[in-house]
Amino acid sequence: MLVFMKNLLHKTALSAERLWESARSERQPSTPYIDPFIGYATPAGVHMRGRVLNGKPVADLPADSSIWSNLLNMMARFVTHELPNMEVDVSGTVTLSDEEGYFSLDLPSPPAGTAEIEARLPGHDARVMLPLVTPHAAARFGVISDIDDTLIRTEAWSLPRNIWNTLTGNAASRQVFPDAVAFLEELHGGVNPVFYVSSSPWNLHGLLLEIFRRNGLIPGPLFLRDLGISEDKFIKGTHGAHKGAMIDKVLEANPKLDFVLLGDTGQHDPQVYHSAIERHPSRFTSAWFRAAGRSLDAEDRHWIDKIRALGVQAQAMEAFPNN
Repeated sequence: MLVFMKNLLHKTALSAERLWESARSERQPSTPYIDPFIGYATPAGVHMRGRVLNGKPVADLPADSSIWSNLLNMMARFVTHELPNMEVDVSGTVTLSDEEGYFSLDLPSPPAGTAEIEARLPGHDARVMLPLVTPHAAARFGVISDIDDTLIRTEAWSLPRNIWNTLTGNAASRQVFPDAVAFLEELHGGVNPVFYVSSSPWNLHGLLLEIFRRNGLIPGPLFLRDLGISEDKFIKGTHGAHKGAMIDKVLEANPKLDFVLLGDTGQHDPQVYHSAIERHPSRFTSAWFRAAGRSLDAEDRHWIDKIRALGVQAQAMEAFPNN
């Protein structure tokens, strides 16, 4: 019965989305643009990413905006008009956007020091520079960090609080933990790359980058979650499965680097990170967890102890160390 209800809900949601997209397409003129994601280096070259949408990017709001203004602004980030099967030309290589408007492609390594690569939509007046982060030659290790309640106060362990904080805040009002900024700066050391793995949806990509910029968080590629609906998936992937798969992707892209993990105890990061460490022995040196929203419970301690048993330093605390 549970499977039947889930399949029914999936089909209903898919039909509703198609009707909404059809009605919106008829009344909204085509003004395509590219939402640029941060690309990253791979052993074979660079991996560039983005999303093709219709309309215009959602503007950021000032810190003193009303709850109603913030709510409308946030809803605009989620009610997007994706453009599938659009040609995207990235530095002379052409690919197509998928059913949710996403595109990605692999390119040969550009000249050293390249920080962005141009992307355009052939036949349209739409072009943008895709940011690119490549590890410094002197990098000693990499950092993989969660975002919600690790870097930014979200209270994701409580669904009502999470929804309220997400929908009623903006880039200027969201609280970033000062200890997280300082700890990441210390770990980065000017050369060590930082990657961000989160279950936050791609719809919040621009907002997150603005929060990072305003608060001095180290820029780096984000690996967020697609909450879209497709023929074969409904609210794609689970929290743990998504994070684990994205950690695997970061490790594959950086085979010569070991990594430090940052997370929190609010959404089972110790368990997710333990599984990653089991899959990739000798690729991690330490795991640091913010005790989010409550004291450590028996389950938190269980998974942190299991990480230590694998030979990786692991510690949970109310604030990250600041030397």
